[in-house]
Amino acid sequence: MVEQEMAESSDSTALRKKTSLIASLVSSLQTDEKTEARKNEEDRKGLSRKELFDEMLMFMIAGYETTSTTLAWSIYQLSKHPRVQQKIKTELMQYNCGQYLSSDHLDSFIYLDCFINEVLRYSPTIDATSRTVIVDDNLPKSGTQLYKGNQVIIPTSALARDARHWKIDPELFYPERFLNEDKNYHPYALLPFGSGHRQCLGQDLARLELKVILARMLQQVTFGDGGPEVNAGGYIQKLTIMPKHIGVTIEFN
Repeated sequence: MVEQEMAESSDSTALRKKTSLIASLVSSLQTDEKTEARKNEEDRKGLSRKELFDEMLMFMIAGYETTSTTLAWSIYQLSKHPRVQQKIKTELMQYNCGQYLSSDHLDSFIYLDCFINEVLRYSPTIDATSRTVIVDDNLPKSGTQLYKGNQVIIPTSALARDARHWKIDPELFYPERFLNEDKNYHPYALLPFGSGHRQCLGQDLARLELKVILARMLQQVTFGDGGPEVNAGGYIQKLTIMPKHIGVTIEFN
């Protein structure tokens, strides 16, 4: 992919930079990595080839692995909670959108939004994220000293299950929490896409993909529990937290 972008003409590159993140990254490659490497970090310009490859790998993982894992968890939760699944189906039928899903239709699926949020909260795709301290500082309540360069781990999955931040039992899978009691949850209690200026830049696309795919699936099929042995849940820790045992039945509507 890098070589293909580098082979493009200058006119084509200038145009593609406006619409292609990959093209924009490739155009930022350093022309002299050795010279840039000798500079202080804040004085360096552009990306080294290793940094470029790392960024592209992260985009591929974030753009495919996380969304597919969330869909797998969604199917598992639908099979375990037929009441929730039927409520989503009722919402889809209420707006009678048929095979065509417009942006207005998608915006009207409020309960489906709640379900997606609850899947992201209850079955997170990652355990944690991290940030690097850029100046010496200390935590306001504990006084814990932080030094420039320290790595701070933010346990996103633990925050999503922390009873101090949720009015309804966080160990309960309950999408309705986002309609009522937990509608105004603490902004840092649920961080499936991170937060701040380094939050996931693809989160809007990911949510759109999840919503469209789930809506289209549930217009066509009903997922059932395949039984305690094959549909036992659990998880495997890989690039993402993937479900270990999912065995569902599929009934075509």
